[in-house]
Amino acid sequence: MSGYIVRRLFQALLVLFGVSIIVFIIIHMLPGGPRALLGPKSSPAVVHAFIVANGYNRPIYIQYWHYLDKLLHGNLGYSYHFNQTVNSLLAEDLPKTGVLVGLAVVLAILASIPLGIVQATRRNRPLDYALTGAAFVGYSMPTFWLGILLTLAFSVSLHWLPPEAPQGATVGAVLQQPSGLVLPVITLAVVSIAGYSRFMRSSTIENMIQDYTRTARSVGDSNSQVLFRHVLRNSLLPMITLIGLSLPAVVSGAIVTETIFNYPGMGLLFWNAATSHDYPVLMGTTLVVGTATVLGNLIADILYAVADPRIRYT
Repeated sequence: MSGYIVRRLFQALLVLFGVSIIVFIIIHMLPGGPRALLGPKSSPAVVHAFIVANGYNRPIYIQYWHYLDKLLHGNLGYSYHFNQTVNSLLAEDLPKTGVLVGLAVVLAILASIPLGIVQATRRNRPLDYALTGAAFVGYSMPTFWLGILLTLAFSVSLHWLPPEAPQGATVGAVLQQPSGLVLPVITLAVVSIAGYSRFMRSSTIENMIQDYTRTARSVGDSNSQVLFRHVLRNSLLPMITLIGLSLPAVVSGAIVTETIFNYPGMGLLFWNAATSHDYPVLMGTTLVVGTATVLGNLIADILYAVADPRIRYT
């Protein structure tokens, strides 16, 4: 297991290195350049001085080498738009996004597992058809549209929940306003609930027809005992991998969700940086998401081996 983890960590570093190169090139190919950052009223002399001061007049490989040198020393750069280091911006906003994404993932898991089991045990019945239809609607619903609908329903019409997310500067301040988290968390979790529940349904049905379930029934175990003692654990194994692979999509959905509800997290930071052509912030947030993706997959693989003793990584 230790050898496998070391190899995966080495592969993760290679992946992140490749991601940094690709993103660096793409960002520097975006239209607008420094003039878009400084504003249309900036004089040519000011734009030229800015380009020279930040090394944008050098070849792109030299620019990347200087960026990589700073990155290896833990320096993600300086935000021209926010007039603050990228490290400090991420230190402020990343924990708040972690709270939002974490709550959404937990809600998705807690909701999708029983929904998938109910669909599997009542497959091809009206309840199964109804839940399947709801899952397809939830899975195909754009995040921004779902957020708007929930806001119109529960904030504008019913006045049950605030239309804006908590505006606290820290995680503690955000958690002190739980009602403001309800709509963002639900908006972010719906797509995951739809996908996880469908996957859980298929996995449960597949395990219900295996030989070990028939053997368990033949020795006198009831249907509920077979389901919860044998089928459930084996059905959860593929879910571990699915959750690890779906984390990038959840984090990407957080960008839209935070923008809709004005949630002060990393997603909103990325959106503001994109609209203001703040390249260092775009690079920093992209690298953080890439790192989270690689770590999520690694953790999923390790948990898979822990949950299933038959799996041993060497």
